[in-house]
Amino acid sequence: MAAPSASLQRIRTPLQRALTSSIRAYATIPTNAPESPSKPSSSTTASPTSRRPTYFKDTTIASFDEFLQTSPSSSSSSSPASTPLSANEAYELRTVEVGPASNRRTITRLPEWLKTPIPAGNSNYKKIKQDLRGLGLHTVCEEARCPNISDCWGGSNRNAATATIMLMGDTCTRGCRFCSVKTSRRPPPLDPHEPENTAEALARWGLGYVVLTSVDRDDVADGGARHFAETIRRIKAKKPGMLVEALTGDFMGDLDAVRLVAESGLDVYAHNLETVEGLTPYVRDRRATFRQSLRVLEHVKAVRGPEGVVTKTSLMLGLGEREDEVLDALRELRRVGVDVVTFGQYMRPTKRHLKVEKYVTPAEFETWRRRALDMGFLYVASGPLVRSSYKAGEAFIENVLRKRAGEKGGVSDMGDKLKVAAAMEGAMKSEVA
Repeated sequence: MAAPSASLQRIRTPLQRALTSSIRAYATIPTNAPESPSKPSSSTTASPTSRRPTYFKDTTIASFDEFLQTSPSSSSSSSPASTPLSANEAYELRTVEVGPASNRRTITRLPEWLKTPIPAGNSNYKKIKQDLRGLGLHTVCEEARCPNISDCWGGSNRNAATATIMLMGDTCTRGCRFCSVKTSRRPPPLDPHEPENTAEALARWGLGYVVLTSVDRDDVADGGARHFAETIRRIKAKKPGMLVEALTGDFMGDLDAVRLVAESGLDVYAHNLETVEGLTPYVRDRRATFRQSLRVLEHVKAVRGPEGVVTKTSLMLGLGEREDEVLDALRELRRVGVDVVTFGQYMRPTKRHLKVEKYVTPAEFETWRRRALDMGFLYVASGPLVRSSYKAGEAFIENVLRKRAGEKGGVSDMGDKLKVAAAMEGAMKSEVA
């Protein structure tokens, strides 16, 4: 008798599942919704008010009108919307809660002084982009998502526009924790036509100052130093009056490769420290060290002499560095004879990169600018949106180089780029004031 009972049990179980699934209610239809007496109850005539509430609708938030700026005539002068914010309130970071009620998290909103317009682009912007795509060239402006791209590319005057050409492809062999450039152990081979194409593009634009940089190519024997030097020589051959700045890597500490680039005819040799010595192992790739970068900058001065070339570096703030660490870095830079330093805010490219520890205010950037100038630097560009290729700094360096070459002239004949630099400096000082 046990066998028939077990077989009946096996038959009854799937029957019960079929019956319960046929009468199962959908989760999106409320089971306790009251039925209207005037309308038949059907799925197609459900009342709009019976929709299931979601976490996207928070009735505790104020109306949109309270967030709008009201004119003095329509509201009293004592209203919060019409009262100007103090300096401390304007610099105070704002937070917002996002996510569902079961998993709310607080994020920090971007400060107002770091917001930039979307690069709509004028004729200069479009021309530069068209030339870059047509010749298969890359720029660090695009690859590193620089916030100043619309300002640098879209100047009203072609001679005032600046673009930083990135040589040797768009893929790096290193993986720094702050950089958004693509990485790979085996990038594509170097393009032998790139030096000529780069020189041709720059000759078309008619620029007076250009910045060349590159990804790190540790897969190449000399780190790409010969490729870099050949590009500079081609540019100088096509346009001898053009000033060239080379922003290079450390070439794995190979000083012969550094000498090769330094003797190629460039005018400014730049190599970025990026951060203070204590944070370097956490911020940069393990193959890049603070002392190795200092040796690169020191060797350039040894090759070309104190007045033969301008050396330049850049530091990011907001990574958790201390004041004494920044001062120590500046002292080391002066010890090896660096002429120009720039300070900028670290901006997190994606969630896979290092978090921003602090948003440095414009007043703090102005303080660092004055301190660096008091230490003897030739020029200092310091601000939240300043990057290593900052066109106000380039304008100043251009004037210094031309004066060293024997071109006499005052402020009246500095040209468009120096006027732009003076305007930027004035705006920076007035913003802090």
